[in-house]
Amino acid sequence: MSKAPHLMFVEARYYEDVSDHLLAGAHQAAEQAGVSYEIVNVPGALEIPAAVKIGLSRKNGQSYDGFVALGCIIRGETSHYDIVCEESARGLTQLSLDHNAAIGNAILTCENKAQAIVRADPSQKNKGADAVHAALALIDLKTKYGLEA
Repeated sequence: MSKAPHLMFVEARYYEDVSDHLLAGAHQAAEQAGVSYEIVNVPGALEIPAAVKIGLSRKNGQSYDGFVALGCIIRGETSHYDIVCEESARGLTQLSLDHNAAIGNAILTCENKAQAIVRADPSQKNKGADAVHAALALIDLKTKYGLEA
């Protein structure tokens, strides 16, 4: 790829403290890789695939080379947790397959807030950075095989 990739970070703000950690890790990874990005905020994890789809459809001349999904789902008392986990993952996977989209997925699926913080915190598991690395790896793969990044 001749130019540095441009990413769309889609951040679900439902658990703001967790999202702040994910975004900090993603920002660090993007900065270290020398890539640019824009941040789009959505209310929750179920809205992330729709935002990516909108980003894939952008027509004003500025396109995204890849996407980074940042969000958190914490188990509650009802089956809503399972639905949100499955449908957000299914939506991102379907977009990736249907559109050859380079999507790094850091939608955390956790039993409790403590697990979420450990996974999101840049000084601990840093899943926001992992998602940036995943998106960049897929962009490189697309470039290697002559697909538009």
